[in-house]
Amino acid sequence: MNNFEFRNPTKLVFGKDQIAQLSTLIPAGAKVLMTYGGGSIKKNGIYDEVMAALKDFEVTEFSGIEANPQFSTLMKAVELIREQSLDFILAVGGGSVIDGTKFISAAVHYQGDTWDILSKNLGKQLEEAVPFGTVLTLPATGSEMNSGAVISRAETQEKRAFGGPLFFPQFSVLEPKVIQSLPKRQLANGIADAFTHVMEQYLTYPAGALLQDRFAEGIIQTLVEVAPKVMEDPKDEEAASNYMWSATMALNGLIQQGVPTDWATHMIGHELTALHGIDHARTLAIIGPNLYQELFELKKDKLVQYGERVWGITEGTAEERAQQAIDQTTAFYQSLGIDTKLSDYTQEYASTKATILERFQERGWSKLGDRGSVTPAVVANIIDRSI
Repeated sequence: MNNFEFRNPTKLVFGKDQIAQLSTLIPAGAKVLMTYGGGSIKKNGIYDEVMAALKDFEVTEFSGIEANPQFSTLMKAVELIREQSLDFILAVGGGSVIDGTKFISAAVHYQGDTWDILSKNLGKQLEEAVPFGTVLTLPATGSEMNSGAVISRAETQEKRAFGGPLFFPQFSVLEPKVIQSLPKRQLANGIADAFTHVMEQYLTYPAGALLQDRFAEGIIQTLVEVAPKVMEDPKDEEAASNYMWSATMALNGLIQQGVPTDWATHMIGHELTALHGIDHARTLAIIGPNLYQELFELKKDKLVQYGERVWGITEGTAEERAQQAIDQTTAFYQSLGIDTKLSDYTQEYASTKATILERFQERGWSKLGDRGSVTPAVVANIIDRSI
């Protein structure tokens, strides 16, 4: 196991009827900017609950944060905070709203070109940010308990990540009932997103981190178990609770301590979203299994372990068992109603591959993955496999 330091300062408030606690979680006298997305919270009752809890606060609303939060939209919120001297942000939404809020928090006091925060990944260098909390409405990204964010810019068809210690939410309210009103597509995306987050931190190579492996496998097993229940009946409170908690645990920093991590699937997938607007989780389902296939020999040991512990695959040669593990992963995504081929979403294969390779070269991303083995040639092969 590798050396590590771990700290996660986010306070979680989990369970039934917890939104009311906002009145004590937000500092007294704070001037609050409430950020949210397209307005679904006004249809499912969450907006009313939040506003009731904030009745003693001065609240300014900012809506319209997109599913892939856009830089231009977020900058409008930044200007609003500056103009009105607001001093706390409450994100009410899923990962996109929370990610967008992290960027807003970072940009308010930044004196230079705010795009540099993303293009130069300056998050860890920033010394001041607007404090914020969250009310989670879509379990998926783990953004409610981590310090990272991904932001898009439509003008240049880019999707960039940033993060840093200032961008942990001060608190996050997690009420499992919020999934009851979610469309099946969003539920499927959320489950697939959380599943792949674990895989990025687990399906690498053995590092002697026995407990970390068991943590990761436990999250995956839980997602596999509750996925059909959640998809069939989002009102199943037990399934909803376990799904929400699994999605948070998948990317709150715990399972990546002391182990190698990959993230090449995400870096390729982000480009598919930026170029073609494919749902983030679906890009992961497209790329992930094909990356495992391309790096089969390097990941074989962990694939065999994963296959046995998660899918009960115990017969056959190591190669056969590893292959079955990949096949089971693809089948799991498909069981959620997710198409797993790039050709299901676009026919622009050649230009897509060329653009991705060009961008990776410009950014110096020549050795991605847990071993630095995902070179531009490997990326090209993964994309070819994904068609």
